[in-house]
Amino acid sequence: MKLESKLLVNKGALIAFCLLSLFGPRSLAANQGARLKDVAAVKGVRENILIGYGLVVGLKGTGDSSTDVTAKSLGKLFGKLGLDVEKGTTVKSKNAAAVIVTSKLPVFARSGTQIDVTVSSIGDASSLEGGMLLVSPLRAGDQQVYAVAQGPVSLGGLTDGSNKGSFPTMGRVVSGAMVEKDIDTNFSGKKSFRLSLNNPDFTTAARLVALVNAELGGKFASARDSATVDVVVPFNYDGNTVELMARIENIRIVTDQKAKVVLNERTGTVVMGDRVTISPVAISHGDLSIQVKGSNPTRVFDLRNPSREEVRGGATVSDLVKLLNTLGVQPKDLTAIFQTIKQTGALQAELEFM
Repeated sequence: MKLESKLLVNKGALIAFCLLSLFGPRSLAANQGARLKDVAAVKGVRENILIGYGLVVGLKGTGDSSTDVTAKSLGKLFGKLGLDVEKGTTVKSKNAAAVIVTSKLPVFARSGTQIDVTVSSIGDASSLEGGMLLVSPLRAGDQQVYAVAQGPVSLGGLTDGSNKGSFPTMGRVVSGAMVEKDIDTNFSGKKSFRLSLNNPDFTTAARLVALVNAELGGKFASARDSATVDVVVPFNYDGNTVELMARIENIRIVTDQKAKVVLNERTGTVVMGDRVTISPVAISHGDLSIQVKGSNPTRVFDLRNPSREEVRGGATVSDLVKLLNTLGVQPKDLTAIFQTIKQTGALQAELEFM
């Protein structure tokens, strides 16, 4: 029985090695690529958004002037504190402001954990500087209270003490909320878990499967689709999934992605992947004549001047952009040129405008 198990593991390792070989030597280099933890996340293991409503008091006349919600909140607050407020009486104070309180509940948060919160004015307060956030329950999407916030509001500022460039109606309360309820996912007891790629890609998913199987010495990982990889916990890690995750999350993987060119029309900034190519094409745009002839030099003629710019070797987007910048082509012209190249089918990449 032990012999059969050993043979099965060795066979799985051999299969993983063969799969790795299909992707070329770059995938085998341990010092290349990104860590698994930087390109994928464990499904269900994530932060949760918290939101609540609160009051900031102690302002120096910079609070809400005529917001009904603030007046009603102050009336209810006084009632809870044992102060009688006559029915129909409106409680107003420019030293108080109604705010929305937001935060993020960390992964595997436990009762007593302190987290930062952000407060944002929802009335006509001009500044929250110097204010104190009163007790504010924070709820998640299931409407349950997971944390309670309270504390002094900080707007931040420059080293000279000024608040130039900041927003006086929004601030933070550092370590201002305390988690009241444990988030128990029992991760260590999982028999399997799912990895979700940040940027879905079939090639990357296949490489990830091969690398995990090679690391664990068996067929424990399988790709569900271009964004999802399922991992079965090996028997020797049963009840210790945390150690397993610590082992595989530092695996380095060379990610793959679709060729894309991103162009900012306002600034003329062009961002592209490595070696995005342009097929042979000839374009005439205003006084410019562009000729791309495969492995021959890429030529750009400026008909206004008796000059010609060219680059040797294969035609890439990077080469073309450099030539056009040399000739002082304006951002709007750059956009028009790339749109034309894309429409003719000569740009072998996805074109995206900002």
